[in-house]
Amino acid sequence: MNRYPLWRYLLLAFALVVGLLYTLPNFYGEAPAVQVSSGKATLKLDASIVPRLESALGAAGVKADFVQFEGGSAKARFADTDTQLKAKDAIAKALNPDPSDPGYIVALNLLSRSPEWLTRLHALPMYLGLDLRGGVYFLMQVDMRTALSKKVESYAGDARSLLREKDIRHAGITRDGETITVRFREAGLRDQARKLLADQIPDLQWADSSGGALELTGTLKPEAMRRVQDQALQQNITTLHNRVNELGVKEPVIQQQGSDRVSVQLPGVQDTAKAKDIIGRTANLEFRLVDMSPEARAALEGRGPVPFGRERFNVGRGAPVIVYKDVIASGDMLTDAQPRPDQYNQPAVSVTLDSKGGRRMLETTRANVGNYMAAILFEKNKGEVLTVARIQGEFGNQFQITGMGTTEAANDLALLLRAGGLAAPMEIIEERTIGPSLGKDNIDRGFHSVTYGFAAIAVFMCAYYLLFGVFSTLALAFNLLLLVAVLSMLQATLTLPGIAAIALTLGMAIDANVLINERVREELRAGATPQAAIHTGYERAWATILDSNVTTLIAGLALLAFGTGPIKGFAVVHCLGILTSMFSAVLFSRGLVNLWYGRRKRLKSVSIGQVWRPQGAIPPAQG
Repeated sequence: MNRYPLWRYLLLAFALVVGLLYTLPNFYGEAPAVQVSSGKATLKLDASIVPRLESALGAAGVKADFVQFEGGSAKARFADTDTQLKAKDAIAKALNPDPSDPGYIVALNLLSRSPEWLTRLHALPMYLGLDLRGGVYFLMQVDMRTALSKKVESYAGDARSLLREKDIRHAGITRDGETITVRFREAGLRDQARKLLADQIPDLQWADSSGGALELTGTLKPEAMRRVQDQALQQNITTLHNRVNELGVKEPVIQQQGSDRVSVQLPGVQDTAKAKDIIGRTANLEFRLVDMSPEARAALEGRGPVPFGRERFNVGRGAPVIVYKDVIASGDMLTDAQPRPDQYNQPAVSVTLDSKGGRRMLETTRANVGNYMAAILFEKNKGEVLTVARIQGEFGNQFQITGMGTTEAANDLALLLRAGGLAAPMEIIEERTIGPSLGKDNIDRGFHSVTYGFAAIAVFMCAYYLLFGVFSTLALAFNLLLLVAVLSMLQATLTLPGIAAIALTLGMAIDANVLINERVREELRAGATPQAAIHTGYERAWATILDSNVTTLIAGLALLAFGTGPIKGFAVVHCLGILTSMFSAVLFSRGLVNLWYGRRKRLKSVSIGQVWRPQGAIPPAQG
């Protein structure tokens, strides 16, 4: 009646071993480290960086626990923060001889102290949130006026091209803020233009200018304005996600706050200046015509100045080269970039532009067949030539950047171009640095709250339910072990609200054991034998436990679906805690009871505390 088959005990033993293995890494803590990543889009790190770091550290007399290359960046772990700071200075000096033009990002970070054998089993500690690990917090204001101005400027170019294509003559197009004004000399031409522009550029509200002037004014519609602002905000968030990956931040939190603000949390990053440098990076692509005139050649050879309206670039493939300052197309006109081989099966990047960029590219290439065009990538206001190619024929919004050299270089460039630059400038209006000591204090307080709560529950259960209380306490410890193991396996981020959810889970998990113990007591009061009381108590308590946990799980899933930030962190731990508590409270605790009492054929009593019976009832065999 109260016996488990062998496979159930094996299942519980397996769960216990897995729980121990995946919980263990969380007790080793973190060590100070230095992370090195690429500081330029055209610079790719590989495993060859490790010997360079080891050489730089050796020359400075700094000893590292290890130096490894992983995930596109190199990491070196150290015993203490003093060694970490010395190592950072030594590495930065060796890798970036010119501080004004750094090729590598050298940032302070934290790494787990877990032993290698646990790491090989993919047993990794939970990520800790900003409030527990320390790190950097930024609140950034997005300049929506600039985003709207750039969009309206794009519409002004579209209007100019449309009127030219339809041969509708005008006296000039100007932009003032979010308003476009088109001047005409004839009322008939104005009416034709109004009909054309209203049909082709529906995001603008077109109307005749007041005062009798032959002008059309186009202003952004409110719904179009909201859409532009939302798109700018989402593009900035996506770009920030791509950039903070270079800092090696585990689980950064980058989310919208209000209608025009973005909050950025970078746990584990202690170098505020470096984090600001990464977040503020700009990367944009420009296509320009190359000047092949005798004056330009003379300037390249040092026999004369750079011609007026031109610019010289000395870095990159095809450099040095002199190009016109006029930009044919730029990265904000790019809609897609994918690595695809060219017609000779060589690595290349296939680029797709929007309608405005496609028209400008078509007009330029049509008039410059046989000339050269350069693709220039700008980072931190410094340009690097990606490629210089001859224009073989006219093309529009789809073309290829060739001469990439390697497939890896093509993949990297495509990724960078897709990430794009910021849709609108952002200004940091608030910043905070939470030190590791404050994070450690929060961890200690959270750990103490869970520990004291667990101890209080254990004392009460053992005193009130005796041996069954011991079983319940062991089941509660098993539940806590499973919960931490599952969070570690999922690489979830633990925050202070998450610790609060763990404490709440303890109370909910023990509630299931209280229900079971009381049902067993009820059966004993009714005169059932101890074996029958145990069996019936667990069977009848299961339905109540399931109902209560399912309703609570529904509330947790609602928090998970609609909550953000700390609420979502609470909901994740809460939902997982419900699932592990149902497993431990029913299967594990019953496994312990069956192991202790199940094989006794003539069981006369169970240790479950005082069983109160109605007056005059026949006392059952119980103690």
